[in-house]
Amino acid sequence: MGLLDNVMHGLGDDAAGGLADLLKGQGGVQGLADKFGQHGLGEVAASWIGKGANLNITPEQIQSVIGHGPIADLAAKLGVSPEQASQTLAGLLPEAIDRLTPNGHTNDAGALLDQLPGGQNGVLGGMIGGFLKR
Repeated sequence: MGLLDNVMHGLGDDAAGGLADLLKGQGGVQGLADKFGQHGLGEVAASWIGKGANLNITPEQIQSVIGHGPIADLAAKLGVSPEQASQTLAGLLPEAIDRLTPNGHTNDAGALLDQLPGGQNGVLGGMIGGFLKR
């Protein structure tokens, strides 16, 4: 089992809800994309929203954009360290944003985020389950 599997195993609902809360706290997908742009990573976020391949991001870049507080909150919800939460986000966030913007526009994401908390039948719960099966 990889680190992401260890962190997320058995935490699908909490992880999905935590990820949804994190996105909502950042101003949704558009707010988060704006923050990435302010940190010189706009191209990375745009790749997740657009229809092409998703660019990777490092845990350190996640930490610098989102900040320690929100990551610590997610880590507490998952019962992991902030470092593990940042690493998990680096793996999950590109796919989560990609799935929340199926038509390549951030305005698609609002309605999907409103349908969360993201339990096993929710958008993010299904995404996390699919991500962990890889």
